[in-house]
Amino acid sequence: MKIIRADTHWIAVPFEHGGPSNTGFGGRPWANMQTLIVEIETDNGLVGHGEIFGHNGIPSALAAFEHQIKPFILGRDASAIAPLMLELQKVNHNFGRYGQTLFAISGVDIALWDIAGKAANMPLWKLLGGSTEESVPAYSSLMRFGDPEFVEQRSADSVALGYKHVKLHERTPEAVEAARRGGGPDFKIMVDVNCPWNVAEAIEIGDAMSEHGVYWLEEPVWPPENFDGLAEVRNNGVCNVAAGENASTAWEFQQMMQAGAVDWAQPSVSKVGGITEFLKVCRLAEMHNVGIAAHSPYFGPGYIATMHLLAAYTGQKAPLERLFGTLEATLYPGLTEPGPDGRIRLPLGAGLGQEPSKEVIKEYRVKA
Repeated sequence: MKIIRADTHWIAVPFEHGGPSNTGFGGRPWANMQTLIVEIETDNGLVGHGEIFGHNGIPSALAAFEHQIKPFILGRDASAIAPLMLELQKVNHNFGRYGQTLFAISGVDIALWDIAGKAANMPLWKLLGGSTEESVPAYSSLMRFGDPEFVEQRSADSVALGYKHVKLHERTPEAVEAARRGGGPDFKIMVDVNCPWNVAEAIEIGDAMSEHGVYWLEEPVWPPENFDGLAEVRNNGVCNVAAGENASTAWEFQQMMQAGAVDWAQPSVSKVGGITEFLKVCRLAEMHNVGIAAHSPYFGPGYIATMHLLAAYTGQKAPLERLFGTLEATLYPGLTEPGPDGRIRLPLGAGLGQEPSKEVIKEYRVKA
């Protein structure tokens, strides 16, 4: 089963996140959900889809795929996923086993697992070991609004939609207080601050936030690979600590866990090295008594792959991260919106379980 074609589709779908117009990360507003899809075809006619993490960084991720990754996968055996992923990491290690190189490898890996499920005529969650449930719980992940009024209202909206967990991307105790006020006493609040503080600041501000109930404090320390600093926050603060969306490959997660840095590990399937590497992180988490809280603020094949991975994982795990907001159109109708109980149904088709909408890809395509 040889790879005969490897293409990409870059789309931008208008996205309403419920915040002010300047809401976004990295100083740039998010009016669109940008997705970079990898499409791989084999000589027996199977087609798989993956997702390269990108958002505002898609142009550089696309270049990494076209020039570093694609030339090495054409003609290769699509069923030999693990050896191919190892080779791709080795061949490209001079360019870094992280960042855009690893994001591009991740997209290929996901697409090959999609093909593997189709070849076995099984949904990925079943191929990975099966599940006892037909749906997975999800949590609402809010954008960074910077305004307690929006935090309060969107938290209330999330709870009304059935979510029992809400994640903020705010950096003040006042914002956490507003979320608690909006959603009431019974839902869990997570706070992702995206690596802004030193250890002392993280302990002080995290402890102040905890007065309003914090289920975990996410990435409180700069830089994200400061695992000793994270361990200090975990040992001396009152909040549980989560991190890992910026960790690259299972090797960094091993260092993180050996340092005692986290209660929750957060691999991102479209960043960490794909499904192959995600599974390694899960094994490490079980051995270190650490929970898995997958990072998935996207709506492409990576989001669907995360759903499968969590369904099949039997260790301690958090709900599926679902970015709060409304897409003008979705690649996967019926798989991205939670039901009134805050759960999202598992796809039953082979591989990822559902093909991305060709109509959406065509209508919202971005010219590179």
